[in-house]
Amino acid sequence: MPEKPLKGCLLDDPRIETPVFVIDDEKLEANLQFAKRRAEALGVTLRPHLKTHKSWAIAKRQMVSPAGPATVSTLAEARYFAGKGVKDIIFAVGIAPQKLAAVAKIRRTTGCDLKVILDSVEAAQCVADFCESTNEVIPALIEIDVDGHRSGLQPGSEEIIAVARALTAKHAGAKLAGVITHAGGSYDEKSIEGIRRAAQRERDGIVEAAEALRAAGFEVPIVSVGSTPTLAFAEDEKGVTEIRAGVYSLFDLFMANLGVAPISRIAGSVLATVIGHQKAKGQVIVDAGFLAMSRDRGTQRQSKDYGFGLVCDIHGAPLAGGTVIMKGTNQEHGILESTTGEPLRPEDYPIGMRLRVLPNHACPTAAPYRTLLLVDETGRIKDEVFHVRGWDYCPAEDAAIDGE
Repeated sequence: MPEKPLKGCLLDDPRIETPVFVIDDEKLEANLQFAKRRAEALGVTLRPHLKTHKSWAIAKRQMVSPAGPATVSTLAEARYFAGKGVKDIIFAVGIAPQKLAAVAKIRRTTGCDLKVILDSVEAAQCVADFCESTNEVIPALIEIDVDGHRSGLQPGSEEIIAVARALTAKHAGAKLAGVITHAGGSYDEKSIEGIRRAAQRERDGIVEAAEALRAAGFEVPIVSVGSTPTLAFAEDEKGVTEIRAGVYSLFDLFMANLGVAPISRIAGSVLATVIGHQKAKGQVIVDAGFLAMSRDRGTQRQSKDYGFGLVCDIHGAPLAGGTVIMKGTNQEHGILESTTGEPLRPEDYPIGMRLRVLPNHACPTAAPYRTLLLVDETGRIKDEVFHVRGWDYCPAEDAAIDGE
């Protein structure tokens, strides 16, 4: 196993270069178990989305088994997790024809049942033509739009049947694996009851699509729904086979504002260091800017706007009753202010002080870091783990960090 010099260090250790992404392991584990209990209570299989952390060290704890099932959002993630032995993966972004060869190679070289999604006759024909010309097998799910959020076909659309026919018309390796949807509209709800209604719309819409396909003579083995809010508050998933969600592993300020989880359950944060003060403006400057925190400003459309993040002490407790936020950013600078209008005093934030900043959206915030630091309840580093960054998986870097 490779050496991990930061293992055992406290977060104020000068060997830790900031900014760095930190995960409270105890909170992480509680969040992972929460999702497993919810899926079991709903009578569906949990197919976690691994895009939030993109790490095998976490994924093998998050999935119901080391073989999956799982969801990914990039081919790099698919290569990485399939290479670790995950055998059942959905690549849950609409497939581009240029990516089909890569999908086929992952399936062929790892034995992973990697599936794609699509929502048009044109895309279905591309998959069918590719499979016919290469003798490859690629299963696909038809994406259903249950709430006008993003991609997919309306549940009652006749095009659903047309897509299924185009996919399977050549009787080659293109297979209909099922239907899939994402209740993205649940993120815009203002109450728990609103999220419950969104969950019911999600369930009703996807089941309607599945039943229409079955009535037309198609087998629909997978009926897949998913979002963290609907996982938390769904009451009825009859007719659904699985539920996908991802951000619950770390949670974030957006989820806290929705009422899905309290701030105390947010497991991921960015460790930053105080590097300056703007005394006349009552501001503190840290070395974590928008590259460290992401540009996601999702909370600005919610009841409580946290700027670019909520500022906490080194142990993860919000400062001054949760009134200190990262108000602004430049590429490598974060600007801290109090929401009360009171100036932040330099003597309270000395140069070199370490702070943790809770993110608006955990997924893009964790994404760029080379490694993730898992810490115990005392703030001591338990492990430093590899994860996929961007759209290119580097096995050599993985081996150098995780040794697996």
